[in-house]
Amino acid sequence: MSAFLEEEMANAEIALLIYDLRAEAGLTQKQFAKLVGTTASVICRLEDADYEGHSLSMLARIAVALKKRIEIRFVPIRRKRRTA
Repeated sequence: MSAFLEEEMANAEIALLIYDLRAEAGLTQKQFAKLVGTTASVICRLEDADYEGHSLSMLARIAVALKKRIEIRFVPIRRKRRTA
């Protein structure tokens, strides 16, 4: 169950990050899609917190379109402590 929640949280975080970057750039989904080389419906899906198909290649295309770079980090998994 915790692996599922971690994955859902990661998907939501990525979707929000894509939305925030697009909004910060002042772009509509259609304008952003043109820069990325895709369609507005794909951008809409990428910005959906329930979307599970984020790929590194698409994230790289987004980064190039926004003149950003991708930074990948591996961090420890947060474990909840049991209380007695």
